[in-house]
Amino acid sequence: MPPSPDATLPPPASRPIRKDEIELHERGLYIESWLPERRSRRKPLLFVHGELGGSWAWERYLGYFAGRGWEGHALNLRNHHWSQTADPAELSFESFVEDVGAAIERLGPSVVVVGHGMGGLLALKAAERRPVSGLVLVAPELPGDVREPTEPHAIREVPELFGPSLLGWATLPEKLQRDRPDLTLADVLRVQHLMGQKPHESGRARRTMLRGVKVDPAKLAEVPKLVIGGGIDRVVSLAATERLATWLGAEFEPFGAHSHYGLILGEEGYTQVADAIRGFLEAHRL
Repeated sequence: MPPSPDATLPPPASRPIRKDEIELHERGLYIESWLPERRSRRKPLLFVHGELGGSWAWERYLGYFAGRGWEGHALNLRNHHWSQTADPAELSFESFVEDVGAAIERLGPSVVVVGHGMGGLLALKAAERRPVSGLVLVAPELPGDVREPTEPHAIREVPELFGPSLLGWATLPEKLQRDRPDLTLADVLRVQHLMGQKPHESGRARRTMLRGVKVDPAKLAEVPKLVIGGGIDRVVSLAATERLATWLGAEFEPFGAHSHYGLILGEEGYTQVADAIRGFLEAHRL
């Protein structure tokens, strides 16, 4: 298994943790796994990252949940982080949905899928097609029925390949930190560094999201669902996440002082969100 990009990240845990990996060779996928030393009856968690992300985005959550008895498996979509390099111009939203579906099939129908940003929308689409035990959507990109219409010119202007600049991350770390006060400067530098490892994302996938991805909430009616939003999220607003939760019939947890990335990897605030997710899991015996 490749070394962790930051060995200082795992938080104190109440139980010993061991690390493992799953490789889905037929799709070129690498899944980073953090496991409790002793197996438990808790449902396995599958973490799905967003644009220009990777399993690195979930390291704090992986440590948190493995230390409390949950298996955590962080998927790297194709051409992201440790998964197989591919031409991002040939990848699409649908190919990413199938990546998530392959991971669900590998882990089994008892899995709870946790998605962030684009990963939240991918989780919704994959769960339409394959049984899952639960869904946790952290600042997810919105389905077409909930998303505000995007101007056609804005869709046309998305390039075939894009990098951190399109997401607002190619600027001075100090400015990024000022705009996202729930992140430390070390958090910001880490995101910038790891976003740059494979700096090209699929424009096709982003254009598909902007046009509006259809999701049938009826197919997810029996699945326990939690939607989480951040009050200073510049990507998906708190109001938008609440609207999604209502549309899905999901539970909703707002965090007014959290940014888009602060919800999952902010050193000073991620535990508040992780605690809320743990409460949801325990309430539904997941």
